[in-house]
Amino acid sequence: MSERATGEENVDVVWSGDWVAERLGVALEGDGDLRELLGLALRRNPKRAHLLVSNVLGKHVPQRPSVVYAAGYGLGERVRELLGGQEARRAVVLGYAETATGLGHAVADGLRDAPYLHSTRRPVAGVAPAGGFEEAHSHATSHLLLPEDPELLAGGAEASTLVLVDDEFSTGNTVLNTIRALHELHPRDRYVIVALVDMRSPADRDRLTAFAAEIGARVDLVTRSTGTVTLPDGVLERGQALVAAQEAVQAVQAGEAGEAGEASASAPPSVPAPAPVTRVDLAWPAGVPDGGRHGFTPAHRAELEAALPGMAERIAGALGGGARQGRVLVLGFEELMYAPLRLGTALEKTLGADAEVRYSTTTRSPVLAVDDPGYAIRTRLVFPAHDTPADGPGDRYAYNVAGAGFDAVVAVVDSTADTSELHAPEGLLARLSAHTGQVLLAVVPSYTPPPVPYSQESAVLPEPLRGPDFSSYAPEDVGWLLQDLSDTELEAPTEEREEAIQSGGAHYAESLPVEYQPSAEYQALFSAALETSAARIARAVGTVTETVLAERGPRPVLVSLARAGTPVGVLMRRWAQHRHGLDLPHYAISIVRGRGIDAAALRWLAAHHDPADVVFVDGWTGKGAITRELAAAIEEFEASGGPAGFDPEIAVLADPGGCVRTYGTREDFLIPSACLNSTVSGLISRTVLRADLVGPNDFHGGKFYRELAGSDVSVRFLDTIAARFDEVAGQVEDEAKELLAADRAPTWEGWAAVERISEEYGIHDVNLVKPGVGETTRVLLRRVPWKILAKRGAGADLTHIRLLAEQRGVPVEEVDGLPYSCVGLIHPRYTRGATGADGKAVKGA
Repeated sequence: MSERATGEENVDVVWSGDWVAERLGVALEGDGDLRELLGLALRRNPKRAHLLVSNVLGKHVPQRPSVVYAAGYGLGERVRELLGGQEARRAVVLGYAETATGLGHAVADGLRDAPYLHSTRRPVAGVAPAGGFEEAHSHATSHLLLPEDPELLAGGAEASTLVLVDDEFSTGNTVLNTIRALHELHPRDRYVIVALVDMRSPADRDRLTAFAAEIGARVDLVTRSTGTVTLPDGVLERGQALVAAQEAVQAVQAGEAGEAGEASASAPPSVPAPAPVTRVDLAWPAGVPDGGRHGFTPAHRAELEAALPGMAERIAGALGGGARQGRVLVLGFEELMYAPLRLGTALEKTLGADAEVRYSTTTRSPVLAVDDPGYAIRTRLVFPAHDTPADGPGDRYAYNVAGAGFDAVVAVVDSTADTSELHAPEGLLARLSAHTGQVLLAVVPSYTPPPVPYSQESAVLPEPLRGPDFSSYAPEDVGWLLQDLSDTELEAPTEEREEAIQSGGAHYAESLPVEYQPSAEYQALFSAALETSAARIARAVGTVTETVLAERGPRPVLVSLARAGTPVGVLMRRWAQHRHGLDLPHYAISIVRGRGIDAAALRWLAAHHDPADVVFVDGWTGKGAITRELAAAIEEFEASGGPAGFDPEIAVLADPGGCVRTYGTREDFLIPSACLNSTVSGLISRTVLRADLVGPNDFHGGKFYRELAGSDVSVRFLDTIAARFDEVAGQVEDEAKELLAADRAPTWEGWAAVERISEEYGIHDVNLVKPGVGETTRVLLRRVPWKILAKRGAGADLTHIRLLAEQRGVPVEEVDGLPYSCVGLIHPRYTRGATGADGKAVKGA
């Protein structure tokens, strides 16, 4: 990277957008310093292939901290001049995650007395969202607003000006989405939009003007530079093809160089031995937040400013003699941009002319690296996420660090991200150590607002939804603790959802798959399977219900996990009524992997029932992810001030994974309700959790597919099984007695098998391994399947699996030694190029 120049230094050198411009015909036009501010790169994104790479943002391109800070601070001074001193003191500044968190904070500093908040993609236990919005073109789309002070964003007649800060305006959609969402909650008379560059088209500008008139508010813009990006026809498709071709070449080069974890056009320079990692104690001032995730006040700003010189001295002392005279990179972490930026500006002053200090941060966004002076991203380091993100594990990136000649790197993370993954052999610190002589780790304590004591009066919760207005079940069968989103467009093609989920661009609960419509052959298969297995299911229903009544009676409250648990909960309720004359309450509640259980629904349950009486119900276990999720969610709920007493143990019909102690059977057999989606679950969709639809006091969402009534078999499924209750009553009595006397401790046999399969098949992500008949069926119906592993000799229980696999072109592999009848493997590293536009697996992919 010796030819590389950044920021104001590259005016007379090759422009870092030439490579993309020449190959795709992308043109960047604008005022004088636009090309100094921006370069171009390519990324794998289904909506926008090109990426404007800022030279003064401190995200992708290492830059002097003073240059980065001055860019934002200067914009803040211009906003202060626009508003006047008095109104500037009343303004509230809102920055966008992830790229503009530091920029927005610097703008707030330029206003001098304005509080600051930035949006976040990290849910925080105990902190209720004050709103949210979507960023359509982003790599990760959902933004949460989590202010500690609920009045920070309050509007009304005396509302302060809201200043919104992003790194760039491409279309203005994100700003419109934000203002629209916040204006509905907190209307105000004035907004100021701030960005480094405004690249909107004339039509986009007119749209913002019309929107401001529509809401009756004044909207001002403050930008450093203005221009346009001209995109020729077909640029998205050609850009994606170019990315795929470059990645293929780089994969070969990386394999030859033995650098599987890195992607760049050339191998990084050889380093004799990994650099040592030294932890430096910053003595971060107590009570000062690590950033603006929950708000940052002028008082916090004063405390931090006073502490910065001392923290810089500590870093300088830890660097030692050699690094203090060389090139030092202060590397921030995703949304944590402001704290490392200010540590960098202080370190610049401390080291003076003795060292060359640069600043950048890691990111979630995957960008193609090309080692060419006309391309903005010369190298990239790849490492696993290390802050246990809500949307699951995934790769993270540091750009233009490898091969940049840094003598030392100061990695700054918050304490939430100081995890074993950070220190792992493939983690960020190890990646950095291969490219520098010294690595310092500085940990800023993660700030979490104190929990607000629970108060039932703080929120008025709605009553449960019931059939026939919501679901095809009888009203007494189940009360749905959901909000009705039936009129909201939430469905997306399976291939598009899978690519967004695996790339980190979306959480699976933010959208819905298009409901599978079974063929006549498949419907006949379901009918045959139901008749064959009805007695077997009735026996398991009776056994698990008798176990619950014996251990959690006399009148448990059944709470099924929507939606797979709901038919089981209804059947358990029917068994208790049929055999014992008990009329048990039954509700359905949402739980989302990676985001926990519906806290509003738990509060409703606690207000109407004793939490100790609640028994959570699910259909079956796979590897036990939901079992663990529920236990962690209940713990977080209580820690945040929610009512105590809920028992997180789950009762299930079938427990092939050995994950629970209350079950009807541990056999892995076909439960016909797993064969279908809504049409066997009361015509209700999988649940939805999205920040712009679900507020802090709302139930999670769901849809009622009334239009599928002609295909609905939900009641038929229940009636067919309930008709066999008397037939199996004697067997149930014997099996329940035997289970109650047995050691039913979870073995977690299934989890061990999933980990083994994940490694054997090179997937390295247990979330893409779905064990058991039920989970395998879900893979074939909702996800992009790669392979199906079938236990050798498995018979009729897998007939529907084989039919679905044949319809989707997915190979079924017979294997030995499975604790399950089958295992579904989701396509790892899915892209539509890997499976074809129809979503079918490519042979040999």
